[in-house]
Amino acid sequence: MPLYSYEVVREDGAPGEVFELLERMADPPLTRHPETGAPIRRLVSAPRVAGKNSDRAINRTLSDNKRLEQLGFTKYERAGKGVMERKAGTQGPKIISAE
Repeated sequence: MPLYSYEVVREDGAPGEVFELLERMADPPLTRHPETGAPIRRLVSAPRVAGKNSDRAINRTLSDNKRLEQLGFTKYERAGKGVMERKAGTQGPKIISAE
């Protein structure tokens, strides 16, 4: 469900309280504040589209071991109880053991 921003409409034209609501796209815009009953209007804002810079895309990119190595990171993964093995990068030991 999309997150919509609303603003309270004041009589003097000054900006009012701004709040956000999760609503279905099929729902009509609200005209009254859900708690106070004051008149409100829906604000227009830029949509949040999952593109190449979205959190999901960045996390997918950073989980790629070759990409991490290109960026200069070192990644360790658990190889057993108390043992971590280097999966990406060249810095640091190949294996870290708790013993």
